[in-house]
Amino acid sequence: MSSYSSNPVSKWQKKSFIFLSWLIFSFIFIAPLSIIFIQGLNRGITFFWSACTSPEALSAFELTLIATFCAVFFNGIFGLITGWCLCKYDFKGKNLLLTLIDLPFSISPIIVGLIYTLFYGSQSFLYPFLTHHHLQIIYSVPGIILVTIFVTLPFIARSLITLMQTQNNEEEEAARLLGASGWQIFKNITFPNIKWAFLYGIVMCAARAMGEFGAVSIISGHIQGLTNTLPLHIEILYNEYNAAAAFSISILLLIMALFILFLRYWCEKQLKQSKIKENN
Repeated sequence: MSSYSSNPVSKWQKKSFIFLSWLIFSFIFIAPLSIIFIQGLNRGITFFWSACTSPEALSAFELTLIATFCAVFFNGIFGLITGWCLCKYDFKGKNLLLTLIDLPFSISPIIVGLIYTLFYGSQSFLYPFLTHHHLQIIYSVPGIILVTIFVTLPFIARSLITLMQTQNNEEEEAARLLGASGWQIFKNITFPNIKWAFLYGIVMCAARAMGEFGAVSIISGHIQGLTNTLPLHIEILYNEYNAAAAFSISILLLIMALFILFLRYWCEKQLKQSKIKENN
């Protein structure tokens, strides 16, 4: 290792790779993001504020938060239950369930939107039941929430399963022998060991939910002020040749993404520290 690091050729290669990495990163990531800030603020703070506080923008922001919260809440419960079952028990269909959890990763969000449109739309066998009970799924908020939950389904579950598969069951088994109930074992032993992985999964789920476009675009109907999330609102503004307002809303969405990125970094740091403590 020391001979390799002292080699002048390897040092030159190291610097070249670092420079190339920063160059590619700047060209693909930093430059486009800087354009968003430049275009979004080129008409001043007053215009930026008015664009972000317009009734349509506030409605899109509210709907984005609602869909994100519902996705995180549902997937948090699903992730805990699924992670517990897959890592603590053996049962028929375990490998199939473990495989199907990753299904939303392999399906295009556009296809997800089409699937839900066909399943709950006027051509569906459920349509008479829904209309009889005055329930509307597509082109409404419930449909947006459903597709958001679908595309974010694996994040929390996968985050927990990855960690729980590396842990043993000695502490849980000892607590069970001492007479602890299942809830006591989960509350005092299992959850404290997975809490940072759980929070990391929540952060990733929220980031994916806030930026979802494809599935929501298909099922929302693009009803201004009612079924538009922030990504859809940005698309509408840009198609209406209101690029300055579109970039202003993009800055708002980017700030939210950066906040999520900071939370992700903090969760990763806490998760690494917890692993170090376990190893010691």
